[in-house]
Amino acid sequence: SDANLYYGNMRFDVNVSVSTTDELGTRSETKNLNSFRSVERSVEYEIDRQIELLEKGQRIVQETRGWDDAKQKTISQRSKENADDYRYMPDPDLPPIVLDDAYIANVKSEMPVMPDEWRARLQSIGLDGVQIEILLDAQIELGSDFLSLIEDHIEQKDVAKTFANWIINIEVPYQKTKLENEGEITINNDDRKAIYNGVITLVNDGKLNSNNAAILLTDLLSIDSQPESIEKYAEEKQLIQVSDEGEIASIVSTVLKENAKAAEDVKNGEMKAIGFLVGQVMKQSKGKANPTLAQDLIKKQLGL
Repeated sequence: SDANLYYGNMRFDVNVSVSTTDELGTRSETKNLNSFRSVERSVEYEIDRQIELLEKGQRIVQETRGWDDAKQKTISQRSKENADDYRYMPDPDLPPIVLDDAYIANVKSEMPVMPDEWRARLQSIGLDGVQIEILLDAQIELGSDFLSLIEDHIEQKDVAKTFANWIINIEVPYQKTKLENEGEITINNDDRKAIYNGVITLVNDGKLNSNNAAILLTDLLSIDSQPESIEKYAEEKQLIQVSDEGEIASIVSTVLKENAKAAEDVKNGEMKAIGFLVGQVMKQSKGKANPTLAQDLIKKQLGL
């Protein structure tokens, strides 16, 4: 609840008792008050009302009262003589149930991970609050077990965080669009795990850059049957980056000749220019060159 008094989101029950001794007096309960001001005024009214009754030697009745805001007074609604009015009595058809420690432990072991525990786990791998809520909402909205994919690698924080980012930034938008257009999500959780594990392996082996990883992931999520080899499929789609040193060295040599000014800047210590040169290598290789290797070869050919 937003606890917005204007919309009636929050109500109050006020109990008041007045006594002429050290012992508690008979209480009245004023129910369903809808503002702090009505709470204050009903308390004041009830105190005055009960004091007046006691001073006149009259008995205070234990009852439920309501607040008349127009008249600024409480009014009797129903009496409550004792607890029996609430029907606090045992049901003879309900036998007592004893929950032993073994039973409780078994229930705990079968319970799924609750949202607060998931928030703590996801925070431990470096996700912020917004990312965590997107994942939790997507788990429900799309009916896909994204969290088990992360849980499999929760000890490998880099992998778990990469998977979380792929889910948030690539799969969730893709699956929401698919759901809107086709009314269903066809990828199952086993295929999803195989896809993610296959793509991360190629990334960690330096065979796939981040851009091509996103392309490959989206492509694999969209096809009806998964390939036997994700690496071979990526090769067929020309997504595998080139890590052949000789091939990249040739491209670097060409780029340095065509961009002599930037090459000279790098030699003179302006290392920002090396980013431009790496970009030119990536352009000439159509995004296939391994950028880390390209940067190393640029430095090597410039004698740095």
